[in-house]
Amino acid sequence: MTTNAFASLPLSAAMQANLAAIGYAEMTPIQAASLPLILKGRDLIAQAKTGSGKTAAFGIGLLHPLNPRYFGCQALVLCPTRELADQVAKEIRRLARAADNIKVLTLCGGVPFGPQIGSLEHGAHVIVGTPGRIQEHLRKGTLKVDGLNTLVLDEADRMLDMGFVDSISEIIEQTPARRQTLLFSATYPAGIEQLAARFLRTPERVEVEAQHDDGQIEQRFYEIAPAQRMEAVSTLLRHFRKQPVVAFCATRQQCDELAAQLEAEKISAAALHGDLEQRDRDQILALFANRSLSVLVATDVAARGLDIAGLEMVINVELSRDAEVHIHRIGRSGRAGEKGLALSLVAPAEAGRAQAIEALQGRELAWYPLPAAKASGEPLLPPMHTLCIAAGRKDKLRPGDILGALTGDAGLPGSQVGKIALFDYQAYVAVERDVARQALKRLSEGKIKGRSLRVRLL
Repeated sequence: MTTNAFASLPLSAAMQANLAAIGYAEMTPIQAASLPLILKGRDLIAQAKTGSGKTAAFGIGLLHPLNPRYFGCQALVLCPTRELADQVAKEIRRLARAADNIKVLTLCGGVPFGPQIGSLEHGAHVIVGTPGRIQEHLRKGTLKVDGLNTLVLDEADRMLDMGFVDSISEIIEQTPARRQTLLFSATYPAGIEQLAARFLRTPERVEVEAQHDDGQIEQRFYEIAPAQRMEAVSTLLRHFRKQPVVAFCATRQQCDELAAQLEAEKISAAALHGDLEQRDRDQILALFANRSLSVLVATDVAARGLDIAGLEMVINVELSRDAEVHIHRIGRSGRAGEKGLALSLVAPAEAGRAQAIEALQGRELAWYPLPAAKASGEPLLPPMHTLCIAAGRKDKLRPGDILGALTGDAGLPGSQVGKIALFDYQAYVAVERDVARQALKRLSEGKIKGRSLRVRLL
């Protein structure tokens, strides 16, 4: 018997029989790495993508210590969207067939509150839900989590992207300290690290397939005449058609000129530099982070400290005077497991800078001829569009309120809603480009948290 067989796990005979009946024989890599730890009761941070079998891993894990005779919430799974919550609940029900009468309940926003209270009164062993609605039930006292054994944060990075960090923290603070916490995330940004440090007890880390590799970034250098610099940027953008992209400039003026030229050529771009008001800076960064902006044209100072993981491409519009800064710039590219691309434009006067980079890297630079410019380039438009709502944190607006207004009662599916960013007096929500008008109409004509708010498409 291979160690990757489910039969090698210390599970009940009924659970083993059910897994065999479902057709689960061999564990996927994430299941093989995480299940032995979960069954020992360890806290866990698991880096795993959708489709890796993570739901069965935490589903089997949370069912293992359940007491079917106690009709209180013993396991709580938080998910970013209603669709994912429904999918997770369905899988847990399938895995729970082995035990008698295990009740799994979903609690999500966008559906009436009343029937959920009725279902909770009958008792449920496992609750799967979205942070906003779970938080509401806890505040109203309709959900009690004092008997909780297992807490699962599924797609934790997406929940943070959608602005749920405060809700998640408030929920966790109400759970027993002796619970087991399992955190699943496709990426591991700083926000996840902070959350784990606050709420997990000496967690084990499991990562399936190394997500980042220093050899992941391909560099290409192009010799240009100073006068063709701006034109060369749009030629490269149209040739590679990758996004999101950061284009690094030497000066604020160069940023403004390049962003204006790209916009005039129907390439979605915005400039980020120290002259901007904080509000404009927040808006540009929100648009870029939520995929509503294709190219961020920035100075090094403006881009410092930005958490812009997952860049498809970096363009050095002008080489940095400091070779270390060059390494830092290009390190922003290279997605989880995918190759990054860093393109550098070099005018003859910058030859010394290129040599310094070559010396620091200890290998020759790869020089390429500039691709031919396309006569009438197609526009380069981002996949998402952003709606700006004239209310924010100070108006007691929460991400769940916005998500509920968009997805409730036959609205948009949650999969078409992207990042939600909340500021003091405004909020931004990204939606897929082809449903942007529909989303605007829905939010403008409907109510968010019982109020009519001004909404505009950016």
